[in-house]
Amino acid sequence: MLEGIIRESIGSASARRLRRDGYLTANIYAKGVENIQAAFKRGDFIKSVRRKENLTLDIKVADKELKVVIQEYQLHPVHGDVLHVDLRVAVPNQVTNFLIPVRTTGIPKGLKNKGVLVQSKKRIKVRGTIEDMPKEFLLDVTPLDRDDAILVRDIEAPKNCRLMDRENVAICGVIKAK
Repeated sequence: MLEGIIRESIGSASARRLRRDGYLTANIYAKGVENIQAAFKRGDFIKSVRRKENLTLDIKVADKELKVVIQEYQLHPVHGDVLHVDLRVAVPNQVTNFLIPVRTTGIPKGLKNKGVLVQSKKRIKVRGTIEDMPKEFLLDVTPLDRDDAILVRDIEAPKNCRLMDRENVAICGVIKAK
């Protein structure tokens, strides 16, 4: 379980001090839940995210234990460190939108025809309860030839969930190399 601290001040000067000391600022929120301004050790947070086995992450802030989902994060423009993260509390049986990661497997046959695999969407917006959400969408790109693509409509929505992205949006595809 990832442990964090509550931020006393939410100004930019205190955020800079926390970042200098190796912390990552976070905003924890959900519908019907009071917002919490928190901070986590950057290294511990990254290790916990890499180790998680499903969509939710267990955290403890002050005396509250929560299951949260990473909603958004901000990276430093130069060295790419995570600066801030928005965490949504996974309220049981509450229907809401989640961003589910997309991962590809296989080697497209279009690469032999001077093509390049391009993944244009890293996450797909899905509406439903946290209990019905998958950890990720796993797409097999092996049958893709040059100028082929996998669209949102080609993905099957999880049970009791709805895909919120437009159905004609390409997730990944093989394009002609320049």
